Amino acid sequence: MSGMQAIARLGLRARFTLAILAFVALGLLAVGLSASALFRSHVEKVFHAELEEHLVELIGLAEVDEPLRGPLGLARPLSDPRFGADRSGYYWQISRDAGPPLRSPSLAGATLDDRLAHSAGITHVRAPGPAGPAMVYGTTRRADAGDTIHYLVATDTRHLEELVADFRRDLFVWLAALAVALLGGAALALRFATRPLDRLGAAIAAVRAGTLRRMGDQWPIEIAPLATDLDRLLDSREAMVTAARIEAGNLAHGLRTSLAVLTDEAESLSDQPAGATLFAECRRIARQLDWHLARARAAAGQGPVRHTRLPDALVPLLSAMTRLHQDRGIVFAANGPPVGLVIEPEAFAEILSNLLDNAGKWAGGDVDVQWASDGGTVTLLVTDDGPGIPADALERLFVPGVRLDEQVPGHGLGLAIARDLAESANGRLRLGRRGDGRPGTTAELALPAGQDTAMGGSGTRGAG
Repeated sequence: MSGMQAIARLGLRARFTLAILAFVALGLLAVGLSASALFRSHVEKVFHAELEEHLVELIGLAEVDEPLRGPLGLARPLSDPRFGADRSGYYWQISRDAGPPLRSPSLAGATLDDRLAHSAGITHVRAPGPAGPAMVYGTTRRADAGDTIHYLVATDTRHLEELVADFRRDLFVWLAALAVALLGGAALALRFATRPLDRLGAAIAAVRAGTLRRMGDQWPIEIAPLATDLDRLLDSREAMVTAARIEAGNLAHGLRTSLAVLTDEAESLSDQPAGATLFAECRRIARQLDWHLARARAAAGQGPVRHTRLPDALVPLLSAMTRLHQDRGIVFAANGPPVGLVIEPEAFAEILSNLLDNAGKWAGGDVDVQWASDGGTVTLLVTDDGPGIPADALERLFVPGVRLDEQVPGHGLGLAIARDLAESANGRLRLGRRGDGRPGTTAELALPAGQDTAMGGSGTRGAG
């Protein structure tokens, strides 16, 4: 997947989050850099003003023996005590064309380059100093004897750099705290702003699950048109489903009447081979007719779906299966907590009838049904103690018409129908080996749990 495709698939929250992160990062970086540059400029101006004042003070305190061109001196030390401290980083120097210079104690024997003071005007430059780069202020004065007096005042640039570094450290700590506060506030604002989208998703899921009929009208103005259109679509589809159900009911009524006559006639002839076959086929047609009607109701997907309760829904199924397989003595049992399933009872009965019937055909003696709730899903396990199913045949059995053994009664439609109904109810159905390692097969049916699902224990055993 390319980068553009990945960006295109990002959710709204992710897009807003990335945009906010970029905005905050770039904004605070710009603030930090500009504030640091502004602070440096201000501090440099302060340093330059102080050095110029010290230079003027040095000129005023200098004592020059003009007639004798004797040693240089100061009337008193400069007012800033840092000039008198050894290696303090603040220096001054007075020199003339001939003779030794007069230097501040802070120079500790080092010398400033008197060529940096080369004019009567005050000049300042950055030049090497005794302890590294320095800011140097200088000027010259012409003595009466004709020689030139050089006045120099300097300070190490490390003092400026240390101030700027301290400011930057404090500034960026403060900006980091500000970034955290801004991002936290943005996250809260984003959560508040996108809450209607969460509600929209939950409402759509509730409509699909059948716990909500319509989207309603309590939406922000940006979402309200979408909710209104969805409700109109639901109304239209519900009207279509209602009309289809009426037509299916009318067709079923007409077929049932004729089928009932055929079934009665076939039952009267059931003592003959042809009559028995006809009677069995009539019952199969009746069952298929009932299934298609139940599937139509389950797959409609509009309006509240009737919930199925366990273990109540299993009691008649287990009883029927026990009677169906009583000649082989198969025992059907079930155990699990009381739960609700979001599926039409008819669809659930059709699914479990197929699973239980298949398990009963292959079981050696026992068929066990267990279920448990995990979050929003209820998982049912239908396990038999038969010979099991080869791994390569587990998925093929869901293809309509595929049968594992042609000698066993059946039409190869039951599992396909069961999976179709399970998926129509937003569930899943799959086959596998028993989990305890013993021979046999387990059918795993997962269905959405109803809101009234409760934990507890219950047991049900089929009656003979």
